[in-house]
Amino acid sequence: MAADPLATIDTEALLARMRPKLHRYCARMVGSVIDGEDVLQDALIKAMEALQSVTPVNTEGWLFRIAHNTALDFLRRRNRQEALHSAEEVEMIADQLDDVESRQIAATSLRTFMRLPVAQRSSVILMDVLGCSLAEVCDIMDFSLPAVKAALHRGRTQLREFAGEPDDVPQPGLSEADRTRLNAYVGHFNARDFDAIRAMIADDVRLELVNRTRLKGKAEVSNYFGNYSKNSDWHLVTGQVEGRPAILVFDPNKPAGRAKYFMLLDWSAGKLATIRDFRHAAYVIDGAECVVDRG
Repeated sequence: MAADPLATIDTEALLARMRPKLHRYCARMVGSVIDGEDVLQDALIKAMEALQSVTPVNTEGWLFRIAHNTALDFLRRRNRQEALHSAEEVEMIADQLDDVESRQIAATSLRTFMRLPVAQRSSVILMDVLGCSLAEVCDIMDFSLPAVKAALHRGRTQLREFAGEPDDVPQPGLSEADRTRLNAYVGHFNARDFDAIRAMIADDVRLELVNRTRLKGKAEVSNYFGNYSKNSDWHLVTGQVEGRPAILVFDPNKPAGRAKYFMLLDWSAGKLATIRDFRHAAYVIDGAECVVDRG
């Protein structure tokens, strides 16, 4: 029997090595690199708790199984975003796909899946990518059979339409309010005017430096800006990730290169309420739809 990796490798080192692969799996299951990171964090917490009482024989397979089950739990909890119970939908049939269509859907990018409404995206991923049965999809999503069939029908139809679009089809841009807020933050950040940024944040601001730490309150989060002031390997640009307002971070020496990672900001009552920085989880940007704002 092969030796368990935990016997020879530090647990934290093993999880750090596995994290990018686990994230890709979770992101594929739920159709989002951002949601995939949330799922991964929950899965790793479950794994660390379980390791106190079990010794898996195949640790990597065991971790993937925990990630898989955590992603299914996420899909079960996710709120419905569509009304799926009209008389028209009840009559819809989840048609069987031929081999070519099945391969096309399985190869669909996360960027394309993110364009589908949540119910359609989840149904197509569960059945056409993960191979779940209709009954299993109904159970996972807590939908009726007609509702699942309707979501599959609509999702597959939309994917066929997306496949026929040119690669450079324009995507919806930022709202003027989001653009104004993000541009102000980016402008102050790039100018290293961190005092101006501190004036923008709420007293109870929350920061998640993904894969590293969580901070709360102006005093703690101020240290985060201080750490950025000591580095020069970043240049911020306003943009979108998976259709969400975001800040893309580039290498200042390679302004025409691809973004290295991104940040997500949320606002409340005109103040910056939460910051989610993926500097230490750069793997999350792989496969994501990232768009620089041209407005």
